[in-house]
Amino acid sequence: MTDPSERDWETISYTEHDDGVAVVTLNRPEVHNAFNRAMQRELHEMWRTLRLHDAVRCIVLTGAGDKAFCTGIDRAEQMDGDAAELDDIHHRIGGHTTPFHFDDPGDWIGPKTADLWKPVIAAVNGMACGGAFYLLGEVEFIIAADHATFFDPHVTYGMCATFEPIHLMQRMPFGEIMRLSLMGNHERLSAERAHQVGLVSEVVPGGELLDAARRCATTIASAPALAVEGTVRSIWAGQELSRSQALGLGYAFIGLGTSQASIAEGQAAFSSGKRIEWRLR
Repeated sequence: MTDPSERDWETISYTEHDDGVAVVTLNRPEVHNAFNRAMQRELHEMWRTLRLHDAVRCIVLTGAGDKAFCTGIDRAEQMDGDAAELDDIHHRIGGHTTPFHFDDPGDWIGPKTADLWKPVIAAVNGMACGGAFYLLGEVEFIIAADHATFFDPHVTYGMCATFEPIHLMQRMPFGEIMRLSLMGNHERLSAERAHQVGLVSEVVPGGELLDAARRCATTIASAPALAVEGTVRSIWAGQELSRSQALGLGYAFIGLGTSQASIAEGQAAFSSGKRIEWRLR
């Protein structure tokens, strides 16, 4: 399957627009869009499918309702899970005789983990906590509703906060990550504060959230896809490698992310004489 529209999704919803933008919505609002095993599987399948779906050039990721973007793992299902079913879908959470075969949900739900290099913009529409950072750690940037909050309850409930703050290491100052992780359920980061520390790129009224995310996504989708995806891959490499390693790969990324066709497409836009109405942020 190369068209996500042809699939009946159980835990997520998919809307594709004719401007090259798709909206993927975590659709379990009754549990604050916590991800169960079905959602983990469907998110992985969604990202892998979008890799090959050329009609979509940029994706907006959000949650159903206005109370939560995502609150991490569905603990109720985890506690009641059936071992045979977990084995069958190849991603168990704990329950092993040694800690060396731990299958983490982050191995399934993130777009970069699924090798998707089309840009993904997160539109955070309420609470984002715990395992939500698996997703937020692998998007290009985050736009938040003004009522959004961010927190990590792991230590409050006797669990080590590890993968979530590691994802945040590339997005927030060290002290802010430590405070978020160690304060647990006793403190939440407001959308405004998240913007101040660099986690969020823009804060908008809740009713304007999807419009703001779609405006950015439509702009990105209007550029040559090869150049966009090459840029995404280059910047992630620069984030994850040392400076000299990333620069050493720079010409390879330019070669892969530039073609005569993409240059011609960009030049046609430049030569059209149509003035871009830029926006000051």
